[in-house]
Amino acid sequence: MASSSPAAETWLLENGHIKPLSKEMRHGHGRSHGRTAHNVSSSSLRKKSDLTLVRKVPCAIVRDVLANVQEVILGTKLFVLFIAIPIAIVAHYKNFGRSWVFGLSLLGLTPLAERVSFLTEQIAFFTGPTVGGLLNATCGNATELIIAIFALIQHKVDVVKYSLLGSILSNLLLVLGTSLFCGGIANISKEQKYDRKQADVNSLLLLLGLLCHALPLMFRYAGVGQSAAITAQATLNLSRVSCIVMLLAYFGYLVFQLWTHRQLFDAQAEDNEGDDTEDEEAVLGFWSAFAWLVGMTILIALLSEYVVGTIEAASDSWGISVSFISVILLPIVGNAAEHAGAIIFAFKNKLDISLGVALGSATQIAMFVVPLCVVVSWIIGVRMDLDFSLLETSSLALAIIVTAFTLQDGTSHYIKGLVLLLCYIVIGASFFVSNIPQNQPNGVNLGSSSEGIMRV
Repeated sequence: MASSSPAAETWLLENGHIKPLSKEMRHGHGRSHGRTAHNVSSSSLRKKSDLTLVRKVPCAIVRDVLANVQEVILGTKLFVLFIAIPIAIVAHYKNFGRSWVFGLSLLGLTPLAERVSFLTEQIAFFTGPTVGGLLNATCGNATELIIAIFALIQHKVDVVKYSLLGSILSNLLLVLGTSLFCGGIANISKEQKYDRKQADVNSLLLLLGLLCHALPLMFRYAGVGQSAAITAQATLNLSRVSCIVMLLAYFGYLVFQLWTHRQLFDAQAEDNEGDDTEDEEAVLGFWSAFAWLVGMTILIALLSEYVVGTIEAASDSWGISVSFISVILLPIVGNAAEHAGAIIFAFKNKLDISLGVALGSATQIAMFVVPLCVVVSWIIGVRMDLDFSLLETSSLALAIIVTAFTLQDGTSHYIKGLVLLLCYIVIGASFFVSNIPQNQPNGVNLGSSSEGIMRV
């Protein structure tokens, strides 16, 4: 349960023994419990809770419940968006306009994504650095993964591909571009620097992911003249093998980050967090945080089901294509809290955190979420491959290459951010005007025609 006093000790479970953390240990605890750039970024949108009134409640159980609610629900600057969740549920069951259900569900996902980051961080206080790091790595993009799984269950393979592609593009071009641009403007009189080590590692993984995405597309074009069914099956088999390779690479990345080269990531966190974690301590107990995390995950799953089920209705009502909604709107709104935090730290000239958010999230989606979705679709009998078609794969390739060139020298200024933003605008415009029927023989098929899904 929540701490009943701001001076309460923080306890750490280590090697089977419970021991209190000293002031000195607590100051460095951001590193020791698996705190990542995602957590640091999201913390910029959190509010310091004042439990003065709550402590005056005589009943201990009621006092603890109210303290939990204040920390979890009111402990974020985005708490006002929580009202969208019950309204979306009522709108769904009262058969209001489906486009309204879509919009309200999308708004409701915004604070939930930020709270999941907060709750995983609270749990990591009690689980130690390795488990905390793995938990953050798994839950870092929980919203995208849950939406993708619900879309797969409904055989909407195109929505899965578009939304995951959009998440990668928004992190590499929009979030990183805005961070570099705003940071460059706010610190125009000084040269901004960042650690290239992590950027290099993430760039290598993204290039590997690009290779795994490009090969199925090239394989399909190389098979022109052969039977369409044979080419499609071979492309699917190649994609599944590539996904296994990508998951192995991501596992190697976790070993690199959490064990063998942990000092690189710890040094970055220590250099950049500064005073932001000066008084950091656990505000929830382990089981309280776990129960809240389960509840938040259920709400994310519910709203994700609404989003997937109403996306076509929103497309028809708003007059924009499903591809634009999936590639642009879903990633921007779903990760608004994390993105805003990255930009705030760029203003503070802490680019390592901003880069950790943008590149780390893009890498996790490309190397973990995408191949995991292909494996899940394999298990449930849905045909999903890595052939993202020509426009999508080209956009991904150009985004990764431009980002890699932008980060090659370890310094930044606002013109780099401006170029990334302009690239994002051009790519977004291409999806806005793209409204090609899926059965048109132009070589931009999403590879899911066997499911009878029309591209809107």
